[in-house]
Amino acid sequence: MRITILGSGTSQGVPVIACECDVCRSVDPLDKRLRSSIMIESKGTTIVVDAGPDFRQQLLREKVKKVDAILISHCHKDHIAGLDDVRSFNYLYKKAMRVYASKRDQNRIKEEFSYAFTDEKYPGVPDFDLINLDEQAFQIDNVVIQPIKVKHMHLTVFGFRVDDFAYITDVNFIPEESMRLLKGVKILIIDALRQYKHPSHFTLEEAESVSKQLKVEQTYFTHISHLMGKSKDVNPTLPDGMLLAYDGLQFEM
Repeated sequence: MRITILGSGTSQGVPVIACECDVCRSVDPLDKRLRSSIMIESKGTTIVVDAGPDFRQQLLREKVKKVDAILISHCHKDHIAGLDDVRSFNYLYKKAMRVYASKRDQNRIKEEFSYAFTDEKYPGVPDFDLINLDEQAFQIDNVVIQPIKVKHMHLTVFGFRVDDFAYITDVNFIPEESMRLLKGVKILIIDALRQYKHPSHFTLEEAESVSKQLKVEQTYFTHISHLMGKSKDVNPTLPDGMLLAYDGLQFEM
């Protein structure tokens, strides 16, 4: 199984227009942070977690030819805004894109992309096969996925475990039951927005604490705000086996 980090960042804490911070101007590839998303590839099956505004750019960068399904962690715009771009895969493979989402998130997708759910669809609109996502484990082709419920302030968000790997974005609290589901994970990608307190995201220190509790062998911090600073400055301060994620990072399981 191969994991690719499609995006490791967030728009939070970044000015909307013409940001001139050190991270934006950095030429270091470790500081390139499109909106958070990952890709899981296993024996011919390709699954993407979340499709934010940078979805198309991320897939083009990684030369992705096929996506079999998309998992939605939650319905915030930075995690679903790129779903319109599944239309290319609809056209190529002549079938709807499987999108796994909670009932709440399915309703939001139907609102955001209402033109894809009308009785008389305009030619070429995206075609979604919305599939209910809850806390029960399920299988996509040859990949078994365990959803993991966490809290993003008041909102329930899904993380995902596949074998000894887990991905958790947009979180500031993990219930005990979910921590039990994470036991034995060897590689963890987890939200760490910045180095000081935020109401709905883990700080770097809080995310480090979760990694230590789980005794994870390798942890990558994602959904990184530019307020975190440059990778070359932050990584040397982190414990062994912990690093800031970056766009394009790949590893095999």
